[in-house]
Amino acid sequence: MARNTPRNPSDGVFRVDKFVVPAASLPAFVEQMREILQMFERLPGWRQKHLLTQFGGTGEFNVVTMVEWKTAGAMAVAQEIVQQRFAEQGIAPAQVLERLGVRSDRGFYIAG
Repeated sequence: MARNTPRNPSDGVFRVDKFVVPAASLPAFVEQMREILQMFERLPGWRQKHLLTQFGGTGEFNVVTMVEWKTAGAMAVAQEIVQQRFAEQGIAPAQVLERLGVRSDRGFYIAG
């Protein structure tokens, strides 16, 4: 059974986003993800980030991002800051994904 909160407040929490990105959209999508992930590095509670692109295998998802935060609270604050920046810049993430033909699966995880 999945838990909604970490066992311990000091446990890291992870946001893992998986994407199916058409080949034609891959360069633009990866560049945009790099910019977003760089923004996280300056936010309180950030621990690490990864941007992975598939080079082999049979998996459906060809791009995966993983960001670790010190706490669920730090992750929530970061999400608010990023959403505010998107709004200030006139960026609608759902519309960008639709325009690029990207499908996503997103989730929040803790170490098992």
